Amino acid sequence: MNFLKRLSALFAGRDQHGEGSSFWITVQCDHCGEVIRTRVDLINDLSAEYGEGETVTNYFCRKVLIGRQRCFRPIEVMLKFDVHRKLIDQQITDGKFVAG
Repeated sequence: MNFLKRLSALFAGRDQHGEGSSFWITVQCDHCGEVIRTRVDLINDLSAEYGEGETVTNYFCRKVLIGRQRCFRPIEVMLKFDVHRKLIDQQITDGKFVAG
């Protein structure tokens, strides 16, 4: 049975639903004020950026968020992470970041 657990863990990868693989952001729409909270999966949502020698230099994620309650205008979020998947830069269009 131990063999099956190890084999299952191999295909499942890292703890994809654990808190260590998640990054939460909360934004507020500039137009209507609606607050939207979303999750970034640090395993599957990030795209690698490569430097010389084809080594990963950092990661980025682009999300377009649309609220449910009022104006339905898109809010674009660009996040940049270092090679250890720690946030190093964030930009937003048509909204602002708020404490979540």
